[in-house]
This record gives sequence, C-alpha cells and structure tokens, in this order.
Amino acid sequence: MDYLERDYRQLHRQDDLVHFQVAVKETDLDIGVRRERYTPDFIAWVESLVRECRMPLEAYIQRDPGFVKALEPYDVLPGAPPLVQEMARAGRLAGVGPMAAVAGAVSEWVGRAVSRRSRDVIVENGGDIFLRSARIRHIGVFAGQSPLSNRLAIEIKPVQTPLGVCTSSGTVGPSLSFGKADAVVILSPSTALADAAATAAGNMVQSADDLEKALELASHIPGVSGALIIKGDRLAAWGQVRLLPLKP
Repeated sequence: MDYLERDYRQLHRQDDLVHFQVAVKETDLDIGVRRERYTPDFIAWVESLVRECRMPLEAYIQRDPGFVKALEPYDVLPGAPPLVQEMARAGRLAGVGPMAAVAGAVSEWVGRAVSRRSRDVIVENGGDIFLRSARIRHIGVFAGQSPLSNRLAIEIKPVQTPLGVCTSSGTVGPSLSFGKADAVVILSPSTALADAAATAAGNMVQSADDLEKALELASHIPGVSGALIIKGDRLAAWGQVRLLPLKP
C-alpha cells in the first residue's frame, strides 16, 4: 500500500485516537479509532473492508460506463449495488453527477463497518469525513491560500454523529469543481450527500460575491444540516456549524 502524506490531515486527527492509513487504488483513507480497539491486524482488516466496498462499484462501472462520466443526476440500472444507489440518490438531491458522492460514500461505508469495533471512528477520504464520536470533536478547516485556512475549527457534538463532514475546493486538490471556492464544508447525516452537496455549492462560487447564493443552495438540499463556505478572506455559514479558533 503506497501512501503519500497529506498535511491537511493533521486538522482532523485526534490525540485520543490511533490514526493509520489505508490506500487501495484511488481510495486513500486516514482512519482514527479508539486506542484500546486498535490491534496489529486492524489495518489489514480495514484494507479488506475497502476492497469489499470497492468491488461492486468497480463491477458496476464496467456495466454502466456512463455512470462515471455523468455530471448531472443519473438513473442507475436496475439491481445496482447499494453503494451505487446511494451515490445516485445523493447526486440527485444535490443536482450533480453520482461520482461527486463517491469519496463520501466510501468513507461512510467503511466508517460504519469500523464503528462496529470502535465507538469513536473518523474515516477521512480526500477531505471527506465520516465521524462517529462519544465526545466533542473539533475538525480544522483547510482552505488553501485563504487567510482563514488552518485558523478555524468546526465543533461537532456526539449527538450530531454519525455525521458526514465533507469539503470541496476549486483551488485545492484534484477533484472536479467548476467553481473557485477555497473551501465548501457541508455537514449531513449522509456522508455521500455531504460530499455531493459540497460539490454543488462549490460549483456556484466564482467570487466572494457568490457566497450567499451558494449557501442558499446548500441550505435547501434535503438532508444537509450545516454549511461553511470560504472564498479569500470572507466566509458564510449556515445551520449546525459552530466555529471556533483553531488551537495551535
């Protein structure tokens, strides 16, 4: 398993959890679990989970190549695997293609499986996080070259979890975005939906003047519980987003 360190991952890592990485093809996860639940064979077990998650998705894409190319809501074939159906549902609610939800969907699938062994779980996949926690967590916000980058954290309470916390950016990373937001962070009980909604809102931001309309879009997507959008030195927030200064 090849793994390339990503500096932004320090923003969601928790001191009371053991963090490790698993990479299978395009899926590159940073995973945190309770220390007492971590064992030497845990990484190999999670890697097998990731392969189990990816297998039906890869097989489906072979059957339906249009699925991976779609940039708008897409009707999947009858009998599509549950993960594919969840991605399509999230894309439809957000008004984007199903692949906009892939990282979040995989994070949640793996996170829910891992949560059967650990009460506290964080699974991060390219900035898209599945979180389940028995204590308050602070998730730092990376926003590229924005002066607000690495200076803010979102507080997540246990009652909000399981929760998806997903980030899209038009200025950072390889993910497709038609906008220029430095960071769009979406909260939702569905990590797939949070991922798709972050893409949808991010597509609308070309300048700081677009923050309000992008926030309005996010707030009207059923299932979204909070949104934070950053462009340059300006931000807009809505819903269950409690911002705190990020501790050094």
